[in-house]
Amino acid sequence: MDKFRMIFQFLQSNQESFMNGICGIMALASAQMYSAFDFNCPCLPGYNAAYSVGILLAPPLVLFLLGLVLNNNVSMLAEEWKRPLGRRAKDPAVLRYMFCSMAQRALIAPIVWVAVTLLDGKCFLCAFCTAVPVAALGNGSLVPALPAAELARLLARVPCPEIYDGDWLLAREVAVRYLRCISQALGWSFVLLTTLLAFVVRSVRPCFTQAAFLKSKYWSHYIDTERKLFDETCTEHAKAFAKVCIQQFFEAMSHDLERGHTHRALATATAAPEAHSSAHGTTEERDKLRGITDQGTMNRLLTSWHKCRPPLHLGQEQPLLGNGWAGAGPRAPRREVAAYLSKV
Repeated sequence: MDKFRMIFQFLQSNQESFMNGICGIMALASAQMYSAFDFNCPCLPGYNAAYSVGILLAPPLVLFLLGLVLNNNVSMLAEEWKRPLGRRAKDPAVLRYMFCSMAQRALIAPIVWVAVTLLDGKCFLCAFCTAVPVAALGNGSLVPALPAAELARLLARVPCPEIYDGDWLLAREVAVRYLRCISQALGWSFVLLTTLLAFVVRSVRPCFTQAAFLKSKYWSHYIDTERKLFDETCTEHAKAFAKVCIQQFFEAMSHDLERGHTHRALATATAAPEAHSSAHGTTEERDKLRGITDQGTMNRLLTSWHKCRPPLHLGQEQPLLGNGWAGAGPRAPRREVAAYLSKV
């Protein structure tokens, strides 16, 4: 268990490794899903192609959307895209880099599904069985005598050996081998093209736009880190705020109980050290609140963070007027707010 716990903690601390692991698991799951999937071609003209296209495209789309949902950066990208401009400009290059990074990982499982489907050949056989060249592979002399509808009906049953009755026109094994050969060729071509494309994207692109690539990568990591630190800071502040409120509540209740006690003097003397210790702990927790000690001030702070992110310039003093903090007054100076937001 300790080894699994260490691996899980490492994946949690390393977002990129965690997402790579998730994508690898989804890719293996997609291949396993296809092997467990019961492919049943309808063997009817007009339905074979629709069924095959659905099997080839619908599961990859679901896997792609699932890969985006499992990526924690989706909400971060949406938040950065839709947030008000404020005092911090939006960089389209950073947004493109974030989206491309998520899309590349989310496309792994769909690519595996399409590759496995083409290499297996059942889907391609079901879709294009009516396009088999009977004149070249079967008894071409009988083709002109058959109506087009009857020929399509016979060829549509090629994927279904239990109901195929056209061996006198075209041997079923010949048609199956012919279509599976084409399907596997397309499958290996698809794998080769996607591999080359991945190589170009991962290796060649940074060589031509290295400066822009490094800047986009840096600021995308900054946005992710800033969001995590802000969430951690909010958690610490909420914990300290809740602790102070609960301590005040119990102190007030204890004071009310002490007033009704008959031996008030003895109770007060006994509770004095505890009250002193509680007051000392409350003072320490109040220091962590950094002057933000009421619900209205905290709501204005969160609104300000959403509407007007601070500029990315360390040491630059900016007034807080007009950015959502109007009315906060001298109780919430910018130095305290900046220290709160930058607390790790």
